[in-house]
Amino acid sequence: MSTTGSTIVDRGLEGVIVGSTDLSNVEGQIGRLTYRGYSIDDLAQNACFEEVCHLFLYGRLPTKSELQQLQTELATHRMLPEPLVMAMERVPATAWPMDVVRTVASGLALFSPVNPTGTHVSDEHTAIELIAKMTTIVAAFDRIRRGLEPIEPRHDLSHARNFLYMRTGEEPSDSEAEALDTYLVLLADHSFNASTFSARVTASTKADMYAAVTAALATLAGEAHGGAPSAVMKMILEVGQPKRSETYVREILARGARIMGMGHREYKVRDPRAKHLEKMAKQLGETSNSRWYKIARALEDASQKVLQEQKPGRKIFANVEFYTAPTLAALGIPDDEFTCMFACGRIAGWTAHILEQLADNRLIRPQATYTGPEVHPFVPVELRTNGQQGKRD
Repeated sequence: MSTTGSTIVDRGLEGVIVGSTDLSNVEGQIGRLTYRGYSIDDLAQNACFEEVCHLFLYGRLPTKSELQQLQTELATHRMLPEPLVMAMERVPATAWPMDVVRTVASGLALFSPVNPTGTHVSDEHTAIELIAKMTTIVAAFDRIRRGLEPIEPRHDLSHARNFLYMRTGEEPSDSEAEALDTYLVLLADHSFNASTFSARVTASTKADMYAAVTAALATLAGEAHGGAPSAVMKMILEVGQPKRSETYVREILARGARIMGMGHREYKVRDPRAKHLEKMAKQLGETSNSRWYKIARALEDASQKVLQEQKPGRKIFANVEFYTAPTLAALGIPDDEFTCMFACGRIAGWTAHILEQLADNRLIRPQATYTGPEVHPFVPVELRTNGQQGKRD
């Protein structure tokens, strides 16, 4: 935060209220996250991703018949238009996965009816289409970049189970499907985070849902937001074994660098999603004989120990990205696709926020404090020298 004249400027908008939402509530001081009043603890343990999608899009948890209807609609919309699959087959196999996801998701608009103003219908059915197709985009490019043919989605599998099936051609175990489903629930929404705010700003211009989701995807890609889990996995790989964790943390802090996946802008205690992800990472690590969880656990312990030594009283805890890395790695997902997986969960929240914005819309147009030069005369080009304005005779 800085002060310019009598104006207080908060460059990160920290603590600044810019709107209201019925969708999710982040209570950082006590470490609580709720979706429409339901604790994330209850939802993570009892609700599937499709139930959470219904909660966001229709305002309530579904009945059994409503859930079946939503699952059917999601399954019906999983297939991608053939030209978009062909487009993915023509991009370099070295293309960054998030670039491909953003581009193909934007391309979905080309196959949707357009109205005279150039926009598309933005409603619950458009949201369901985008939720359904996001996982198909990620799974299809995952196979294409490996030189394999994409696998068509199945109608008889849940959202999470179908994604894992499309990656390998084999049905996942119950523990794998449950872990991914819980991950999607945990990542579904988080109030006015950067990508969601970006989506709402875009929607406030009366751009359609495809445009707003594309903006959200572009925002999510940054390392300070959705790109963090990939950075966490890089850190885990660099550590290599649990016993090196404390040495690694000391080296990181000595360089003045951040321990990725530790600490959160909103939470002053441990991220409430972290315990569920840690539990899944541990369980998957035991069944897949993966060492990633043990390294992550050792890193969190070492971080807390060293920080207490160097900055007594300061507490830093794992956030949602920290245990995302060992969880997704144990499911066989490469680290450069972690942000894509983030999008597969957050698409539920994005689309709900877009609908909420459009339902009571006002153009989001903040102001900025000008810090440039004072008003001065224009100088013709022939009188300008070395960047100086010069003066007329």
